[in-house]
Amino acid sequence: MIRVTDTLSIDPRDIEESFVRASGPGGQNVNKVSTAVLLRFNLAAAAMPDDVRARLVRLAGKRLSQEGILLITAQRHRTQDRNRTEALEALVDMVRQATVRPVKRVKTRPTLASKRRRVEAKTHRGAIKRGRATPGGDA
Repeated sequence: MIRVTDTLSIDPRDIEESFVRASGPGGQNVNKVSTAVLLRFNLAAAAMPDDVRARLVRLAGKRLSQEGILLITAQRHRTQDRNRTEALEALVDMVRQATVRPVKRVKTRPTLASKRRRVEAKTHRGAIKRGRATPGGDA
């Protein structure tokens, strides 16, 4: 099991990796060796709480397929192993972000002093603009 938090782990059987040819650095090696990693995480089959799954779907965005599979690509490094590690870290990081519950916003009302300051600022600004007017009134 891949540990994400103290209470949540990812089953490696829900993760599938495939290696493809990467673009970028590598010289002629880039044409011969499949170093980029395409990691597929089956979100539909993964054992995790529904609220975490919902937040993960929102975080995944366009990386989530119609079938509920999260696709993560890593091709920054020249070796499969380093790209594989990076892809796995990206998945764990994304799941860890999804475990954080958003803080509920507490509605507050503006204070009387802040309302007065706002009105005074508006009045002051209006006075400045009135001072710019032409003496005749018509412009």
